[in-house]
Amino acid sequence: MKDKFILLDKTECLTLLCTKASSHWSFVKFLLNLPLVFTSSAMCIINSISTDSEKVKIPNIVVNACSVLLISLLSNIKPSEKYDLFKRLQQQYMVLSQEIDSIEGEQISKEQYDILVLKYENLLKDTLFEEIPNNYKQSVAKIYLDAEKHIPIQLNGTLGNFSKKRNSKSLHNVELGQIV
Repeated sequence: MKDKFILLDKTECLTLLCTKASSHWSFVKFLLNLPLVFTSSAMCIINSISTDSEKVKIPNIVVNACSVLLISLLSNIKPSEKYDLFKRLQQQYMVLSQEIDSIEGEQISKEQYDILVLKYENLLKDTLFEEIPNNYKQSVAKIYLDAEKHIPIQLNGTLGNFSKKRNSKSLHNVELGQIV
């Protein structure tokens, strides 16, 4: 059943995409948490060096303001939650890919295929494509298109990659009103 291989291509593609997205959000989390560690350490050092509270008042205010700004960014951007989401999705897409791949040859029934498609569609609903940077979407789509594998419409239609699948002769004949 050819549809099995189409579904396998798409789940493998989304596994890779979610892996890249989880790495991205892990890095963003690291970048925002690192300065927070430094501001907390600076507060500790500033408060322990001086015995005169008036001398450390302004540095305390500045460091506190930086900490509050970083905490606000973390709570608004939510990189930890996005990292967890994409890591979980990556694992679920991988499990689905392995389940599809474990089906030998043409031994898939219509009911089995429908269940696999339902699992795939449920995972798609949970995938926040708008939270994945476009350069990752484009690179994954390019990898799969160059390998002549199928990609999900969320990557194909939104990035304009569908034109690569068409050949110029069939487009020319369609323009002339001929069906190839």
